[in-house]
Amino acid sequence: MKFIRIKETCVYIEDLEKAKEFYHEILGLDIIHYLPQKHLFLRVGDSVLLCFNPEDAQHKTRPPAHFAYGPQHFAFEVSASDYMAWNEKIRHLGIAITDEITWENGQQSFYFEDPAHNILEIVPEGVWD
Repeated sequence: MKFIRIKETCVYIEDLEKAKEFYHEILGLDIIHYLPQKHLFLRVGDSVLLCFNPEDAQHKTRPPAHFAYGPQHFAFEVSASDYMAWNEKIRHLGIAITDEITWENGQQSFYFEDPAHNILEIVPEGVWD
């Protein structure tokens, strides 16, 4: 047996309205479910980005309580042919790119932040192959 993929990625964001504006309205992710002050679920390809308010999530009993504070990290994978277009789009949206890296295999990625200062990355398909 082996795992297929990470199906859900979760970040903890107190201001879910700002998260909704950033991820849905600016980056264009589709909303699966939104419950103000509690959570925001977004579609990312065949995966799901979960945004939980840590003030709410830490008191849950089902599913088990989980929460975090401070910057967290995840990466969006894009096709290699769209990588530079995404770099340009992020810049055009007025979002500062905080770092760009060329990895040992020659692949590149770049980093930027969401309104809660989570560290987001865009990587081209195959970066870890």
